[in-house]
Amino acid sequence: MSRAFVKEIDDAPPPAMMANRVTPRGARLIEEAIAALEQDVARAQEGEAAPSLLRDLRYWRARRASMQIVTPNPAPTAVGFGVQVTIRRGSLTSDITIVGEDEADPARGLIAWTAPLARALDGAENGETVVFDRGGHSEEITAIAIRASAS
Repeated sequence: MSRAFVKEIDDAPPPAMMANRVTPRGARLIEEAIAALEQDVARAQEGEAAPSLLRDLRYWRARRASMQIVTPNPAPTAVGFGVQVTIRRGSLTSDITIVGEDEADPARGLIAWTAPLARALDGAENGETVVFDRGGHSEEITAIAIRASAS
């Protein structure tokens, strides 16, 4: 096969090869999703369970089987998994928490640990400046405040 039409994105492993890291909250969300889907499937058994229900249930069971619960550090000194961070970009301030992929919700400030911003911040300490390449331009994160997350 010609490599002319293969898009090379970066050296990151494919999602199926990466660990399914979750916070304790993320583990609870996965369990809740499975319980809800099992109830939906049981109710649908009178007829035929929709293929999408069964597919979703298989997905969440696989995510549960591969999850690695990571308890956030209660006194973090650097940005990492499960840590809540306040960042300042120029005059804008944002609070984000680095979480598992299935619990990410950027609108609520929950960023997946695999996201480019989370990877750029990983290991940064209070007051450190981080350069974040995004969309062809660099952003400078000029202040980082680290707090333990409330999982």
